This record gives sequence, structure tokens and C-alpha cells, in this order.
Amino acid sequence: MSNLINTTANAQPFQFHVADDVLKAITNRVATYPWHEMPDNGGWDYGTNLDYMKEFADYWVNKFNWRKTEEKINKFNNFKSNIDGIDIHFIHEKGSGSNPKPLLLNHGWPGSIVEFLHIIDQLAHPEKYGGKEKDSFDVIVPSLPGYGFSGRPSKPIGPRKMAAIFNSLMTKVLGYKKYISQGGDFGGTICTWLAYDFPENLLGIHINILITRHPDGPQNDEEKEWQERFKKEQRIEDGYRTQQATKPQTLSYAMMDSPVGVAAWIIEKMRGWSDIKNGDIESIYSKDILLSNIMVYLVTKTFNTASWIYYGRREEGGRAMNIAGKVNTPTGCAVFPKEFLSWPPKSYVERLYNVLHWSEMPSGGHFAAMEEPNLLLNDI
Repeated sequence: MSNLINTTANAQPFQFHVADDVLKAITNRVATYPWHEMPDNGGWDYGTNLDYMKEFADYWVNKFNWRKTEEKINKFNNFKSNIDGIDIHFIHEKGSGSNPKPLLLNHGWPGSIVEFLHIIDQLAHPEKYGGKEKDSFDVIVPSLPGYGFSGRPSKPIGPRKMAAIFNSLMTKVLGYKKYISQGGDFGGTICTWLAYDFPENLLGIHINILITRHPDGPQNDEEKEWQERFKKEQRIEDGYRTQQATKPQTLSYAMMDSPVGVAAWIIEKMRGWSDIKNGDIESIYSKDILLSNIMVYLVTKTFNTASWIYYGRREEGGRAMNIAGKVNTPTGCAVFPKEFLSWPPKSYVERLYNVLHWSEMPSGGHFAAMEEPNLLLNDI
């Protein structure tokens, strides 16, 4: 399966260490943030709750330790390789046994490789967790172009272009002839374009979101009802998406200057898109997990270039897949009930993908790898 070229022949080993003065500068900005009042003391209806952000900032300044996150990242084999003029960062954890299957894990926005740090070892070495060595994967986890530890493109690019870059990573840099790809958020769209544009290289894809749309639209009453419901559900969520897809540079001036601003922007999505209990974001995510992901954006100064993917997708045609036929690569779908981008009926999905596996999960939302890692692992 692997037919693997020596990684170090095509990529350079990479370790990430944030300078102390960078961490101190971020902490100082948080500690001196000019708090302001909001109607009804903020609530969550207006956006990220003011009281929670004050509590979060206090923890950030006084208790959070970035070095622990850094250690978790650096314990894996990290590399960088220049692909199409962009330095692409990726983790490459080779699986146990003689024949592990290559598995590409794709994050999205506002995520990062932090989403997958706690499941990489289980996928690569299942025998350590009560599984079977024969089920192991070679796990490859890249930072999307413009995100985290990867370099930035010269201008915004969308998920289809990113798919082409990642196929080069898998086939040319790492030497895999065939592989599997998994993803949620934009990672699911990247999987889709990998499967459509490079079917000769894909054994299959596994997605826990459906962002793409069939060019012919809904075909029956159930599908039409879903489409109308989806439009209504998304009205309250559309502000950030429109801003990042049209004028990301304007937003970036505020965000690059404010760690608290970046945190509030991301926390709102983490809370609103997840299967939380009693409105409590920490029923799913600890402050340490939230901060680990947020800090990846801050210490690499990539909030601006990460948001470019929305602009790039718009230029690529938006959600619509203007294709002939459908994605013929074998496809597995993990349907989590609190996915904020609600899934269409299965009939719709089957006209767009070659669906061979369909799982309706009992719980979980948008960030499946973080919310329900065991459900996701078992489904993969």
C-alpha cells in the first residue's frame, strides 16, 4: 500500500517553538484589553458573551500554558515541503505493521491541526488502544495553505486549489499511489475535490459535512423542504461568511491587533456549531483546548490569510459543483445531528457522491474530531 518515498528526501523536518517575547506580547494584549459594556451585559444572543470572555481572558493570562500544546505538536514527526511555491506544513505519523493505509486528515476554518492531535496516535497505532495492528493508518495532517504553520499563497485560493496541493503532497512528496482522505468543514470540500479531480489516487473519502451543492438542485419535496429550511437556518450565521468571502482584508486590521478579538470571533463559532449541553461551551471544550486552537492563529499571525479560503471559494464558484455526473470515488458520510450546516436528505447526497457508507450519529456537531472522537474514529 505505502510504496513510500523517504519523507526527508522530499521535505524538511520541522519543529515549532514560539519565542518567549511573542507569548509575552500576546498575554499583555489580553491583560490590558479595554473591556466594554453591551446590552443586557452581552448575553450570547448578540455574539460572544462578555462575562465568559472576561473569565476566559483571566484564565488565558494566569493559567494557560502554550508550551504544553507546543509539546503535543512537536512529539509527532513534523515536516515542511514547498508545493506550488507555498511551504506546506504537515504531520506524518507512520502506522504500525507492514501495510498501513495512508490517511489524509483535513481541517477547516476556524480549526487547525489541533483538532486531530488527540486521535493521530489511535489511528496510527490502534493496537495500543485495544484495536488491531492491521487497521493502522499512515496519518498525514497538513496545515491548510495560509493557516498555522504552512506558508501563505500569494493571493486567496479556495478548497479546490488546496485539494490539488494536497494531492501533490500525498503523491509527489510522500510517494503514495493511492490514499484515503477525511475531513469536516472546508476539509470536507477538499476531500470532495480530491475525489473528483484525482480519482485515480483516491481509495475513498470520508466526510462529516456536506458543503457542496448539486448543480441541478433539489429534485423532490423532501429535498426542497430541506433547502428552504437550510436558507432560513443560515441567515443568522451569514455575517462572518459574507465578510470573509468579500472583504477579508478589512476585517484583518482589527483581528491582527487583538488576541481577544480573534478569540471572541472563534469562540462564538465553537459554541454555536457544537453539540453543547445547557448552553455551556465547556460541556464539550476545555479552555485549554479552545486556547490551543486560538493560539495557533495568533502565534503564526495567520488569522488574515486563513480567512482567505472564503474569498477563494467564492472565486471558484461557491458551494455549487458545476460538474458532469457525480463524485464516483467511494464515499463514507458521518452525519452528526448538531452540524450547523444541516445535511440534505440522503437522496440528494447520493446524486452527488458514490455513497457506500452512511452513519447517523447519536450526538456531536461541526467539530467531530474534537466533540466525538471515538464515534469518528470508529466510523473511519
